[in-house]
Amino acid sequence: MEIKILGIGCKNCVNLAKNTEEALKELGMEATITKVTDMKDIAKYGIMRTPGLVIDEKVVSYGKVASADEIAELLKK
Repeated sequence: MEIKILGIGCKNCVNLAKNTEEALKELGMEATITKVTDMKDIAKYGIMRTPGLVIDEKVVSYGKVASADEIAELLKK
């Protein structure tokens, strides 16, 4: 599984990455987490607000910091 955190490195992006790691640990799952900080690369995903969360190249959340519980639910799908 590949997970991408889209954002320029702001506090919200850092918190989303932390929540993602927490959700993975809670579920006993492993994934590669990549931080995408280049605005051109972020724009390719079609989101207008960061932070964004991409799981296996599918945008599942953007414009908010999803909680670890919300991310866990997304990961179960």
